[in-house]
Amino acid sequence: MTFNLTPWNKGASNEELLAELRRVAQLLGKSSMTYEEFRSHGRYSDRFLERRFGSWNKALEAAGLEVRKRVNIPVIEFFENMEQTWRALGRQPRREEMVKPLSMITGGAYERRFGGWRKALEAFVAFASDDRATIPVVLTTTSTTSERRFPDLRLRFRVMHRDSFRCQACGRSPATDAGVQLHVDHIVPWSKGGKTTESNLRTLCEQCNLGKGNSIEG
Repeated sequence: MTFNLTPWNKGASNEELLAELRRVAQLLGKSSMTYEEFRSHGRYSDRFLERRFGSWNKALEAAGLEVRKRVNIPVIEFFENMEQTWRALGRQPRREEMVKPLSMITGGAYERRFGGWRKALEAFVAFASDDRATIPVVLTTTSTTSERRFPDLRLRFRVMHRDSFRCQACGRSPATDAGVQLHVDHIVPWSKGGKTTESNLRTLCEQCNLGKGNSIEG
């Protein structure tokens, strides 16, 4: 077995970094690339290039590669994707985990939109925790949450966070059992007059929720 060290980023010149970008682009047969692709094939850290040139797109531009136009993703989609990823993991996601198929929006996109990964997490938690927080989103209904059958993003996250992202019937969690899917379930069923409120909701895994049916459990 041979042991090789990866190149020392700090001593690399700008031209060496740009040449590596061009090499990976040629390897992939593309005129541009995502930082995830560079991370898989490049010799240097994508985050190091971002710091050296100011951003990933600026690094691509300096290397003479195509800069892809940013898609103006609505803030609510960032929050919905964060909630889904957090729920799938059963814990707070890490930046490097924000890749497909787990996350449809990359960690880098969150950093650019919110000014940093930590700031993105803080913005999401503030939104999910405070019903008074507002974002530009078109409301499709004027009914209150308790009058609707399905809990919205904020309420789903609060219930699962309260329940530690763990099934309240069998105790399983995505954090410890791969493949576990969590649902938010009415304790008193909606069909029997149960309200969509935090006190009447609990976290169940898919198996326990489907097995429960329409019964009321203590």
